[in-house]
Amino acid sequence: MAIAGEMVALTFQAIQPLIVPGTPTIEIDEAVRDRVHDLGGKPLFLGYHGFPAHSCISVNEQVVHGIPGPRKLQDGDLVSIDIGIGAEGFCGDSARSFLIGEGSPSSIRTLAVCREALAAGIAAATPGNTLVQLVQAIETRIRDAKLGLVEKYVGHGIGREMHEEPQVPNFVNSSLKMNDIELRPGLVLAIEPMVNGGTGEVYTLDDGWTVVTADSEVSAHCEHTVAVTEEGPRVLTLAPGEAWPPIPGTPGQ
Repeated sequence: MAIAGEMVALTFQAIQPLIVPGTPTIEIDEAVRDRVHDLGGKPLFLGYHGFPAHSCISVNEQVVHGIPGPRKLQDGDLVSIDIGIGAEGFCGDSARSFLIGEGSPSSIRTLAVCREALAAGIAAATPGNTLVQLVQAIETRIRDAKLGLVEKYVGHGIGREMHEEPQVPNFVNSSLKMNDIELRPGLVLAIEPMVNGGTGEVYTLDDGWTVVTADSEVSAHCEHTVAVTEEGPRVLTLAPGEAWPPIPGTPGQ
C-alpha cells in the first residue's frame, strides 16, 4: 500500500506549483490526471458512482467532493484537494488543504485545527488503542477549538478497495461505541477530519456532489492513509523526505 500512497504524495508535489491565484481548478485536475498516468497508477475517483473528475477540489465554503471546473483560484482562498490512486492492487487516499496567499484569520485557524485534529488521530493509531480512542482524539481537538465538526462524512478503512470497513467518524457516537474495535497491526485507515469555520452543518449542491457549509463559512479537509504497525502509526501517503506533521505555517499538508 505504500506504493499507492507514495503516488498520491508525488501527485500532490506535482500540482503544488499550480495552487496559485488565477489557476482554474480544472487545470489542477488535468495535472492530477497526467501525473497519475505517468506514475502508472489508476485515478480512483474518476467514474466512482459517476464522479466526473480525477480529483475533488473544494474551495472556501466547499467542504468535500467539489467538481473541478473553470473557477479560478484567488488570493485568500482555502482550497482542499482530495486524491485517490490505485496501484499494485491496493489504494491510497489523501486530502490536503492549502491557503492561497495569507488567508483570513478564520481560514488560518480552521486549517490549523484541521491539521492538528488529523495529527491527533494519527498519533492515536497505535496497537492496543481502540477506534473510539482514535476518534475521541480527533473530536476533542475540534470541540476544544469551538469550530464546526462535520459529522455527516467520515473516514474509512482502506486496502484493496478505497472504502472498506470500519468507518472512522470524527466524533464518538453510540454506534461507534457498540462496534468499537481494538487497533491491531495490519489495519489501515483513511483518517480525515473536516473542520468548518462556523457551524458543522452542511448540504449538497444541485450538482449532486459538492458539499458546502450551511453558513457559507470556510472549511478544511485533511486526510492521510495510515497503517497501524507494531512500531506505531505509519503514514503511507507521504513522499520521500516529507514529514508529518508539517512545519507550522507551511502551505502544504
